[in-house]
Amino acid sequence: MHSGSTEGSDAPAQLLPIIKAGWLDKNPPQGSYIYQKRWVKLDADYLRYFDSEKDTYSKRFIPVTSIARVASIGDQKFEVITNNRTFAFRAESDADRNEWMRTLQQMVDERKFKGLNRISLFQPAAGAVDAADKCGLLELRGFKNKLFVVVAGDKVFLFKNAEDYRQGIGITYIEMNVGNVKDVDRRGFDLTTPYKIFSFSADSDQEKDEWVEAMQQSIAEALSNSEVAEKIWSVEANRFCADCRSPKPDWASVNLCVVICKRCAGEHRGLGPSITKVRSLKMDRKVWTEELIELFCQVGNCVANQFWAANVPPSEAIHTASGSQERRRFLVAKYKEGKYRRYHPLFGNQEELNKALCATVTTSDLAETQSLVFCGAEVSCFSGDPDFPNPVALAEQAGQKLQMEFLLHNKNSGERSSSPGRCLSSLVLPTSSDGDSTPSLGSLLQSFTALRVSKIFLICILSGDGTRKGSRVTEILSVRVSFLPLFSLSPLRRFESTFEVYIESERLYLFGLDNPEAIRKWVKSIAKSFIHPRADELVSHDFERIGRLQYKGGLNLERAKEGWFALTQSTLYALFEDSEKEEALHLKKLQELSVQGDSLVLVERRRTLYIQGERKLDFLGWVAAIQKAAGSSGDTLSEQQLTESDIPVIVDRCIDYITQCGLTSEGIYRKSGQNSKTTSLLEMLRRDARRVRLKEGEHQVDDVSNTLKRFFRDLGDGLFTKEFCQDWLKAAAIEDEEEKIGQYHRLLSSLPLVNRATVKALINHLYRVQYFSDMNQMTTHNLAIVFGPTLFQTDGKDYKAGRVVEDLISRYVVIFSVDEQEMRKQQDEITAIIKMRIAGSSSGTQHAGDFICTVYLEEKKTEAEQHIKIPATMTAEELTFEILERRKIVMKEKEYWSCFEVNEREEAERPLHYSEKVLPILHDLGTDSYLVVKKQLSMENMLIYLASRVGDSKHGMMKFREERNLLGLGLSTGFHDRYFILNHSCLRLYKEVRSHRPEKEWPVKNLKVYLGIKKKLRPPSCWGFTVFYENEKHEKQQWYLCCDTQMELREWFATFLHVQNGGNVWPSESSKVRASRTQQDSRLGNISLIPLRGNENEMRNSVAAFAADPLTVSDNQSALGLTGKGAASHWLVASCLPGGWVGRAQDPLRPGLSPRAGWGWRTQSIVCG
Repeated sequence: MHSGSTEGSDAPAQLLPIIKAGWLDKNPPQGSYIYQKRWVKLDADYLRYFDSEKDTYSKRFIPVTSIARVASIGDQKFEVITNNRTFAFRAESDADRNEWMRTLQQMVDERKFKGLNRISLFQPAAGAVDAADKCGLLELRGFKNKLFVVVAGDKVFLFKNAEDYRQGIGITYIEMNVGNVKDVDRRGFDLTTPYKIFSFSADSDQEKDEWVEAMQQSIAEALSNSEVAEKIWSVEANRFCADCRSPKPDWASVNLCVVICKRCAGEHRGLGPSITKVRSLKMDRKVWTEELIELFCQVGNCVANQFWAANVPPSEAIHTASGSQERRRFLVAKYKEGKYRRYHPLFGNQEELNKALCATVTTSDLAETQSLVFCGAEVSCFSGDPDFPNPVALAEQAGQKLQMEFLLHNKNSGERSSSPGRCLSSLVLPTSSDGDSTPSLGSLLQSFTALRVSKIFLICILSGDGTRKGSRVTEILSVRVSFLPLFSLSPLRRFESTFEVYIESERLYLFGLDNPEAIRKWVKSIAKSFIHPRADELVSHDFERIGRLQYKGGLNLERAKEGWFALTQSTLYALFEDSEKEEALHLKKLQELSVQGDSLVLVERRRTLYIQGERKLDFLGWVAAIQKAAGSSGDTLSEQQLTESDIPVIVDRCIDYITQCGLTSEGIYRKSGQNSKTTSLLEMLRRDARRVRLKEGEHQVDDVSNTLKRFFRDLGDGLFTKEFCQDWLKAAAIEDEEEKIGQYHRLLSSLPLVNRATVKALINHLYRVQYFSDMNQMTTHNLAIVFGPTLFQTDGKDYKAGRVVEDLISRYVVIFSVDEQEMRKQQDEITAIIKMRIAGSSSGTQHAGDFICTVYLEEKKTEAEQHIKIPATMTAEELTFEILERRKIVMKEKEYWSCFEVNEREEAERPLHYSEKVLPILHDLGTDSYLVVKKQLSMENMLIYLASRVGDSKHGMMKFREERNLLGLGLSTGFHDRYFILNHSCLRLYKEVRSHRPEKEWPVKNLKVYLGIKKKLRPPSCWGFTVFYENEKHEKQQWYLCCDTQMELREWFATFLHVQNGGNVWPSESSKVRASRTQQDSRLGNISLIPLRGNENEMRNSVAAFAADPLTVSDNQSALGLTGKGAASHWLVASCLPGGWVGRAQDPLRPGLSPRAGWGWRTQSIVCG
């Protein structure tokens, strides 16, 4: 056993230095005499122990603030005693034990003496709940029981239970500066770090969305930096928004020198960058130089408002609670129109203003400079001195750095326009006479002069030898090449090639040429002039876009760094700040690509990269270009989105789903799915396969298998490529086994990498499918019949295509050199899948194509359970009849039986409308919800009320309480009286009866109304309901309404039902007579199966006979030759359509029915009229 101590070392994600670390033996919680070896670390916050010294995440942590004392218990042992628990450790020696005890006790005494209670978020004595942004129970893969998870600031903490949370003793915590949240499925999400993936599962969709949002906010907080904000807030006036006086504003306008809140910042952006340049105090770290911070400390809100807000009438001022329109109106008047500003005495005299500015910038009078600039003085005016031609040069010469900083941020102030937005200038570039060399400076200058463009920086770029002259070249952010035509209006002309230049002032310049080669030379020359010399290697690529971006990555995500990027087809080349060589990111192989806030997140297998732009216009261009490059771009395999193993994501998704849900499905790949669903699914996968999650219950196995086949059938170059396709077919005819295997080996090695990997993945999958041929009836031969024509795109005209596929499946181990270990691994995977399917079947879990659920009769108890198979078309009324028929219950007159959705967590229930489809509701049910069929006792009274009332609307007072996620804890402000109006289109809330404008308004179609309110909210009466709102953007709200009497509750609820269902609240008497429903096969729908054989005329006669008398055909199946050996036994799926019978032939591959021997068999489609 070894123990030691280190200073300042820890896991990469941790920022606090380690005070002591080493190996200790720990007594387990059960008090066993068997000690467990643990790696223990002590820092300023926590005492933590791990399984090994390489682990990043602990098995347990104990806040130093919760340690009461440390005591020796003999034999190298000591105890760490907290207020609620004692932890026993054993060291290697007495000396080592004494060192640990001394260090721990010193830390405890130090904290008590200094009163440093800020470190731990979870102190036993303090209110832990107040420090959390969100907390609650979540399932975590790898743990039997749910864990109590807490999102607090920039960390996520894991506790065994709520009691441990209150005591402050947890399992581990995750630094969110290295985290990324990824949506997995309906209720699951992953928190991904470079060291481990935490797979969480919530109880409901709404819960999951709330957790994901809370964790994303935690990531944003972790990646932000408060250092700049704290410095600027050190000035009293800067602690409040310059416009509405909100406290702690964390945004600023860098040219106006005002500190503003988030809501005002949003309205500032609407004014345009020529008026105000908005930056974050916490996230735009690169912008905040020492000079700019000092400028804000000297000018800031105090000096700025003495100019901009010198004459604001109290009636026009805005405050913290002001709305968006009010803020926008005020800011336009204040900054754009200058309505409240203090005018300079020289206002209106341009020449005198310019002279005064040139004189003032040589002094330290920043207030005077601000007044002159914003009253019309030109920042770039000519000073009269050739050596120092403008105010910036004069300020530099005088050593006035803050004056320079202010002028540089306002260099475009003279270009303000009344219509802010993107500025696009176009220019036709000259080419030299020979068309080969870089255009000369003279010809460029001539073009600029002709168009009167005053941007001198481009002239500086290409001055002869391309050297960097002048600092304004740094204004360029990126250059983009485009081979789309450009039309010039003066004179009218069409140019075949263009390129775009994005600059810092949010401007885009578009240039056009007829010669693509000349465009390339222009772009490379411009790129060489503005990128860093270290990044010259990027210019050598045939890039589509090149430029400067901010990025965060690796282990340190605290500060954004500057990087240079070049996009070439589907590869993004990057030169990072701390790298000497460029790195290549293969965009088609990304595991995830998403936009989170102001960052583009690129997730690779081993790292996550956050890319940010310096300007919005340039960043949006990069986002669009990268998203396009990362998507599928054609119909060949290499143009698809790929996995790390070079397999198209489309193929990987389909194979994975069928492996999980369809290996034992009868006739898999032989049966055809629904054409419309196949087309829709394939289109979604081609658009962005990464975002598609195939889910059991939402997608049918046959639809997915059909999608995979169609993908291979429609490949542009085919799976085996057109070049080698015939060689594969010839190889199937080779009789010598060894020679055939050798030829297959050679052909495989000649395929492109992606094709070769895809062939192996597909054949491996088919090998698994035929392994279950006794259940799915798909032998190697049957699979070859299906996939031969599909993979070789022969339409069944060449029997050798099937022979090749059969050879590859039957000789899979030899041809693909699969070793014994890999085969054993595959066997274990298959066994696990089958066990999972069997377990799912026994517990009532849905299988592909079916959904079996438990419905209760009258109350939730075991003897009232009914297990029902729910087809997609079943309504709530049909489900109710099904349950009543099973229990032999006869519905009497004036009995209103309904199906209810019960939410135990909310202590509320909702009667389903009789025409409502049941299956979508089942998919959305949480673990704390269920369906129950019972009498709806209040329905008769509600129908009487609806029949007797006047008008379709209802209004009145109710007590209202909104569920607000304060700190993520679902706190709210109690019940308050509000006036409501409900009509056929919306529900409106008014603060009082006399109010003319509603505070809130919700469309009725987006509301779900449940009877009941959970007791812990302490509703003022027992007559209330819970309302859920979700719009098309999946934004969710929840609130509670209380009535004074039961009669009021019935009236409001009846009106809700009436307006939501077009007045059709309860079915008419005639619809209560239920027609007998036949049980249908979920894969084929409500369709009859007609066994057919023989030639086409005989098949037509069979269909005609079925149309005339279906029972006759059914009773004489044997006459149709179903048992003939080697016969072509088909099934025709027939459905009655307007105008005739339509059928499609299928082979059910039932046991005892052999598929047709030989190759080249094709299914025929028959249309009988």
